Amino acid sequence: MHDLKAIRQTPEKYDANWARRGLSPQTPEILKLDEERRALQTELQVLLQERNEKSKQIGQIKSQGGDADALMADVAAIKEKTPALEDQEKAVSEQLDVLLASLPNQLDESVPEGKDESENVEVRKHLEPKLGNIATPDHQEIGEKLGMMDFETAAKISGSRFVILSHGLAKMERALVNFMLDVQTEENGYTQMSPPLLVRSEAMYGTGQLPKFGEDSYQTQQGQWLIPTSEVPLTNIVAGDIVDEGTLPRRYTAFTPCFRSEAGSAGKDTRGMIRQHQFYKVEMVSIVKPEDSEAEHERMTKCAEGILQKLELPYRTVVLCAGDTGFGAQKTYDIEVWLPEQKTYREISSCSNCGDFQARRMNARFKRAGEKDTTFLNTLNGSGLAIGRTLVAIMENYYDPDDGGVHVPEVLQSYMGGLKKIVPLSK
Repeated sequence: MHDLKAIRQTPEKYDANWARRGLSPQTPEILKLDEERRALQTELQVLLQERNEKSKQIGQIKSQGGDADALMADVAAIKEKTPALEDQEKAVSEQLDVLLASLPNQLDESVPEGKDESENVEVRKHLEPKLGNIATPDHQEIGEKLGMMDFETAAKISGSRFVILSHGLAKMERALVNFMLDVQTEENGYTQMSPPLLVRSEAMYGTGQLPKFGEDSYQTQQGQWLIPTSEVPLTNIVAGDIVDEGTLPRRYTAFTPCFRSEAGSAGKDTRGMIRQHQFYKVEMVSIVKPEDSEAEHERMTKCAEGILQKLELPYRTVVLCAGDTGFGAQKTYDIEVWLPEQKTYREISSCSNCGDFQARRMNARFKRAGEKDTTFLNTLNGSGLAIGRTLVAIMENYYDPDDGGVHVPEVLQSYMGGLKKIVPLSK
């Protein structure tokens, strides 16, 4: 959500910022609706005040035995006029709220210009990709030849974009979860949480999934939503609260399944595990004071990168350009892991600083010591990491062409009972 008072003061600043995302000027319509709403509110207040004053006069006149018929007629006329004005004010307010809720966050000044992902800016790289002379199969071929990745049976049960993992790959999936949670909690200071997987519409609205992206998520017949990411329940822990300043920063992590309809990604990455309706992720969420959010963003990104460094996977970090930055973010770093078969880097984590955008939608605040007024919190979120994509990257980067097996990264071996290599079941 946006600060309407700030928009009134500097509308040109807001329009210039939204223009970086390719939007036309929005503030003329915002200010028009705001002015109309305030005029209606003023008219209602004047009528209410007039009704109250005349009602008092009626009581005084009647107590003295006088004739109050004229005043009573005036009060009746006001009561008759008020409901229509209230309905009008409500309709204009709802129209203004819908417009404000549909507009993306304001971009940080440091976000580079650009229309789409082709103009994202590389910040740093880790390890050089191993190109070699032997073509690496994609993860689906590797997994199927291992006998441990079954898309066909999953489709029979659930439809497309689902998979069944078994044996060594299922064990590695579990190992990745435990490894990532251990790193984020024991080394990076995040508190492990186990949140609900079903949330109310208010929670989805608070983090920006609703109303704009409702078609990308699954809603139950009872009205709750399957979480598209645990960012939703973790961030909403502070919804509606005035947080004790002494408890900040708050850092949460959770492993959950995530559910996405991928309505906006039809036809993309239809093969393999890159883009599925159900996937697993270790999420990081930070709740901080405004002055700490920039440093927290850098810290969170490094926490995600550290997982890939320990796994010894080549990756690069890019800052998203204006046209590629997500709806709720004011600045985002994408971490992209190298996939040998595609001979390119693919996103494995997205770390975003949302500023006070989500906090305003959730009414999440804190009170500074010695101050009477409250201040909106800042929220950040990032993957630490996406489990499926990490598994894909290991399968392709640690593939052994001699026997079709997959070497287990050294840091994962203790989580897999000492197993150093996953070999095909046939062998």
